[in-house]
Amino acid sequence: MQGEVVYTMIRLMCALPADPVKRVHLIVLCLMQGIMLVELFWAIASTRWMHVFLILGLIAATGLPIIFPRRLPVPIPSEIQLLAIIFLFATLFLGEVRDYYERIWWWDLMLHGSAGLLLGLLGFCIVYIFNENDIVDFRLPPAFVILFAFFFSVGLGALWEIFEFVMDRSFGLTMQKPMLGDPSGLTDTMWDLILDTAGATIISGAGWLYMRRGRRDWLQGPLRRFIEQHPDIFEPKRMTSDQ
Repeated sequence: MQGEVVYTMIRLMCALPADPVKRVHLIVLCLMQGIMLVELFWAIASTRWMHVFLILGLIAATGLPIIFPRRLPVPIPSEIQLLAIIFLFATLFLGEVRDYYERIWWWDLMLHGSAGLLLGLLGFCIVYIFNENDIVDFRLPPAFVILFAFFFSVGLGALWEIFEFVMDRSFGLTMQKPMLGDPSGLTDTMWDLILDTAGATIISGAGWLYMRRGRRDWLQGPLRRFIEQHPDIFEPKRMTSDQ
Protein backbone atom coordinates (compact mmCIF):
# COMPACT_ATOMS: atom_id res chain seq x y z
CA MET A 1 0.00 0.00 0.00
CA GLN A 2 2.73 2.47 0.99
CA GLY A 3 4.71 1.47 -2.11
CA GLU A 4 1.74 2.36 -4.29
CA VAL A 5 1.43 5.77 -2.60
CA VAL A 6 5.15 6.49 -3.11
CA TYR A 7 4.94 5.39 -6.77
CA THR A 8 1.90 7.62 -7.35
CA MET A 9 3.65 10.62 -5.82
CA ILE A 10 6.78 10.09 -7.94
CA ARG A 11 4.64 9.76 -11.09
CA LEU A 12 2.79 12.96 -10.25
CA MET A 13 6.03 14.84 -9.63
CA CYS A 14 7.33 13.80 -13.05
CA ALA A 15 4.24 15.31 -14.72
CA LEU A 16 3.94 18.73 -13.12
CA PRO A 17 0.93 20.72 -14.38
CA ALA A 18 1.42 23.96 -16.30
CA ASP A 19 -0.76 25.99 -13.92
CA PRO A 20 1.57 27.57 -11.31
CA VAL A 21 -0.89 27.19 -8.43
CA LYS A 22 -1.47 23.52 -9.20
CA ARG A 23 2.28 23.02 -9.58
CA VAL A 24 2.99 24.54 -6.15
CA HIS A 25 0.12 22.51 -4.70
CA LEU A 26 1.56 19.29 -6.08
CA ILE A 27 5.12 20.01 -4.96
CA VAL A 28 4.03 20.95 -1.42
CA LEU A 29 1.80 17.88 -1.23
CA CYS A 30 4.58 15.52 -2.33
CA LEU A 31 7.03 17.02 0.16
CA MET A 32 4.54 16.67 3.01
CA GLN A 33 3.62 13.14 1.99
CA GLY A 34 7.30 12.19 1.93
CA ILE A 35 7.88 13.65 5.40
CA MET A 36 4.82 11.85 6.77
CA LEU A 37 5.85 8.53 5.22
CA VAL A 38 9.26 8.74 6.92
CA GLU A 39 7.54 9.56 10.22
CA LEU A 40 5.08 6.70 9.65
CA PHE A 41 7.85 4.12 9.40
CA TRP A 42 9.49 5.55 12.53
CA ALA A 43 6.17 5.49 14.42
CA ILE A 44 5.61 1.84 13.45
CA ALA A 45 9.13 0.94 14.57
CA SER A 46 8.52 2.77 17.86
CA THR A 47 5.06 1.15 18.29
CA ARG A 48 3.38 4.55 18.59
CA TRP A 49 0.11 3.25 17.22
CA MET A 50 -1.92 6.41 17.85
CA HIS A 51 0.55 8.39 15.77
CA VAL A 52 0.41 5.68 13.11
CA PHE A 53 -3.37 6.13 12.97
CA LEU A 54 -3.07 9.93 12.72
CA ILE A 55 -0.41 9.82 10.01
CA LEU A 56 -2.34 7.30 7.91
CA GLY A 57 -5.44 9.46 8.19
CA LEU A 58 -3.50 12.56 7.17
CA ILE A 59 -1.88 10.79 4.21
CA ALA A 60 -5.31 9.71 2.99
CA ALA A 61 -7.00 13.06 3.65
CA THR A 62 -4.31 15.12 1.91
CA GLY A 63 -3.50 12.73 -0.94
CA LEU A 64 -6.81 11.38 -2.16
CA PRO A 65 -8.29 14.68 -3.46
CA ILE A 66 -5.40 15.13 -5.89
CA ILE A 67 -4.91 11.46 -6.78
CA PHE A 68 -8.63 11.01 -7.55
CA PRO A 69 -9.80 14.55 -8.42
CA ARG A 70 -12.69 13.44 -10.63
CA ARG A 71 -14.28 11.43 -7.86
CA LEU A 72 -14.87 14.45 -5.65
CA PRO A 73 -18.60 15.35 -5.42
CA VAL A 74 -17.71 19.06 -5.70
CA PRO A 75 -14.60 20.38 -7.52
CA ILE A 76 -12.28 22.02 -4.98
CA PRO A 77 -9.94 24.73 -6.34
CA SER A 78 -6.23 24.08 -5.89
CA GLU A 79 -5.79 27.25 -3.82
CA ILE A 80 -8.29 26.03 -1.22
CA GLN A 81 -6.85 22.51 -1.23
CA LEU A 82 -3.35 23.89 -0.65
CA LEU A 83 -4.40 26.00 2.34
CA ALA A 84 -6.34 23.09 3.84
CA ILE A 85 -3.40 20.71 3.42
CA ILE A 86 -0.95 23.14 5.04
CA PHE A 87 -3.33 23.73 7.97
CA LEU A 88 -3.91 20.00 8.55
CA PHE A 89 -0.18 19.32 8.32
CA ALA A 90 0.67 22.10 10.79
CA THR A 91 -2.14 21.17 13.18
CA LEU A 92 -2.20 17.38 13.31
CA PHE A 93 1.24 16.33 12.08
CA LEU A 94 3.51 19.07 13.42
CA GLY A 95 1.26 19.87 16.38
CA GLU A 96 0.33 16.37 17.56
CA VAL A 97 2.81 13.92 16.04
CA ARG A 98 5.89 16.17 16.26
CA ASP A 99 4.65 17.70 19.53
CA TYR A 100 4.95 21.33 18.45
CA TYR A 101 2.11 22.24 20.79
CA GLU A 102 4.31 21.38 23.76
CA ARG A 103 7.67 22.44 22.32
CA ILE A 104 6.53 25.81 20.92
CA TRP A 105 4.15 27.60 23.30
CA TRP A 106 2.71 29.95 20.66
CA TRP A 107 2.11 27.27 17.99
CA ASP A 108 -1.57 26.73 18.81
CA LEU A 109 -2.21 30.47 19.13
CA MET A 110 -0.51 31.14 15.80
CA LEU A 111 -2.58 28.48 14.03
CA HIS A 112 -5.89 29.76 15.37
CA GLY A 113 -5.03 33.40 14.68
CA SER A 114 -4.06 32.63 11.09
CA ALA A 115 -7.07 30.31 10.69
CA GLY A 116 -9.40 33.13 11.72
CA LEU A 117 -7.86 35.40 9.08
CA LEU A 118 -7.87 32.80 6.31
CA LEU A 119 -11.38 31.51 7.00
CA GLY A 120 -12.71 35.05 7.18
CA LEU A 121 -11.06 35.83 3.84
CA LEU A 122 -12.47 32.61 2.37
CA GLY A 123 -15.99 33.43 3.59
CA PHE A 124 -15.73 36.95 2.18
CA CYS A 125 -14.46 35.72 -1.20
CA ILE A 126 -17.19 33.06 -1.47
CA VAL A 127 -20.02 35.60 -1.25
CA TYR A 128 -18.15 38.34 -3.09
CA ILE A 129 -17.36 36.11 -6.08
CA PHE A 130 -20.96 34.97 -6.44
CA ASN A 131 -22.10 38.57 -6.05
CA GLU A 132 -19.83 39.74 -8.85
CA ASN A 133 -20.53 36.78 -11.13
CA ASP A 134 -24.32 37.18 -11.26
CA ILE A 135 -24.95 33.65 -10.01
CA VAL A 136 -27.90 34.98 -8.03
CA ASP A 137 -30.59 37.27 -9.40
CA PHE A 138 -30.14 39.85 -6.68
CA ARG A 139 -27.14 41.70 -5.29
CA LEU A 140 -26.28 41.10 -1.65
CA PRO A 141 -25.56 44.24 0.41
CA PRO A 142 -22.09 44.78 1.91
CA ALA A 143 -23.40 44.24 5.45
CA PHE A 144 -24.59 40.71 4.58
CA VAL A 145 -21.29 39.84 2.89
CA ILE A 146 -19.31 41.00 5.92
CA LEU A 147 -21.58 39.23 8.42
CA PHE A 148 -21.35 36.02 6.40
CA ALA A 149 -17.54 36.23 6.35
CA PHE A 150 -17.45 36.84 10.12
CA PHE A 151 -19.81 34.04 11.14
CA PHE A 152 -18.33 31.66 8.55
CA SER A 153 -14.92 32.02 10.17
CA VAL A 154 -16.15 31.89 13.77
CA GLY A 155 -18.47 28.96 13.02
CA LEU A 156 -15.72 26.84 11.47
CA GLY A 157 -13.45 27.75 14.37
CA ALA A 158 -16.10 26.46 16.79
CA LEU A 159 -16.48 23.25 14.76
CA TRP A 160 -12.72 22.74 14.99
CA GLU A 161 -12.90 23.03 18.79
CA ILE A 162 -15.63 20.38 18.80
CA PHE A 163 -13.36 18.21 16.65
CA GLU A 164 -10.52 18.66 19.17
CA PHE A 165 -12.85 17.71 22.04
CA VAL A 166 -14.06 14.57 20.23
CA MET A 167 -10.49 13.51 19.37
CA ASP A 168 -9.35 14.01 22.97
CA ARG A 169 -12.26 12.06 24.43
CA SER A 170 -12.28 9.30 21.82
CA PHE A 171 -8.57 8.68 21.26
CA GLY A 172 -6.87 10.05 24.36
CA LEU A 173 -5.17 12.97 22.60
CA THR A 174 -4.45 16.34 24.19
CA MET A 175 -5.45 18.75 21.44
CA GLN A 176 -7.10 20.91 24.11
CA LYS A 177 -4.05 21.78 26.20
CA PRO A 178 -3.67 22.79 29.84
CA MET A 179 -3.11 26.54 29.85
CA LEU A 180 -2.47 29.25 32.46
CA GLY A 181 -2.94 26.83 35.34
CA ASP A 182 -6.17 25.35 33.95
CA PRO A 183 -5.72 21.58 33.38
CA SER A 184 -9.18 21.14 31.84
CA GLY A 185 -8.31 22.74 28.50
CA LEU A 186 -11.20 25.22 28.80
CA THR A 187 -8.87 28.23 28.89
CA ASP A 188 -7.08 26.94 25.80
CA THR A 189 -10.40 26.51 23.99
CA MET A 190 -11.58 30.00 24.89
CA TRP A 191 -8.33 31.63 23.76
CA ASP A 192 -8.57 29.69 20.51
CA LEU A 193 -12.09 31.01 19.95
CA ILE A 194 -11.01 34.54 20.88
CA LEU A 195 -8.21 34.41 18.31
CA ASP A 196 -10.58 32.96 15.69
CA THR A 197 -12.99 35.82 16.38
CA ALA A 198 -10.20 38.42 16.29
CA GLY A 199 -9.02 37.16 12.90
CA ALA A 200 -12.58 37.13 11.57
CA THR A 201 -13.11 40.69 12.86
CA ILE A 202 -9.96 41.98 11.14
CA ILE A 203 -10.94 40.45 7.80
CA SER A 204 -14.54 41.61 8.13
CA GLY A 205 -13.41 45.16 8.87
CA ALA A 206 -11.01 45.13 5.93
CA GLY A 207 -13.73 43.71 3.68
CA TRP A 208 -16.17 46.39 4.79
CA LEU A 209 -13.69 49.16 3.96
CA TYR A 210 -12.95 47.52 0.62
CA MET A 211 -16.62 47.31 -0.38
CA ARG A 212 -17.47 50.80 0.85
CA ARG A 213 -14.57 52.45 -0.99
CA GLY A 214 -15.19 50.66 -4.27
CA ARG A 215 -13.26 48.14 -6.28
CA ARG A 216 -9.50 47.85 -6.07
CA ASP A 217 -7.37 46.11 -8.68
CA TRP A 218 -5.35 44.22 -6.05
CA LEU A 219 -8.40 42.08 -5.21
CA GLN A 220 -10.57 42.37 -8.28
CA GLY A 221 -7.91 40.96 -10.60
CA PRO A 222 -7.17 37.79 -8.59
CA LEU A 223 -10.86 37.12 -8.00
CA ARG A 224 -11.65 37.49 -11.69
CA ARG A 225 -8.82 35.10 -12.59
CA PHE A 226 -10.09 32.67 -9.97
CA ILE A 227 -13.55 32.70 -11.56
CA GLU A 228 -12.15 32.19 -15.05
CA GLN A 229 -9.95 29.28 -13.93
CA HIS A 230 -12.87 27.45 -12.32
CA PRO A 231 -15.83 27.77 -14.72
CA ASP A 232 -17.25 24.44 -13.54
CA ILE A 233 -17.98 26.07 -10.18
CA PHE A 234 -19.02 29.61 -11.07
CA GLU A 235 -20.80 29.29 -14.41
CA PRO A 236 -24.57 28.97 -14.01
CA LYS A 237 -25.85 25.52 -14.89
CA ARG A 238 -27.86 25.43 -18.08
CA MET A 239 -31.37 24.26 -17.51
CA THR A 240 -32.73 21.78 -20.00
CA SER A 241 -36.20 20.44 -20.29
CA ASP A 242 -37.75 17.73 -22.38
CA GLN A 243 -40.08 18.99 -25.03
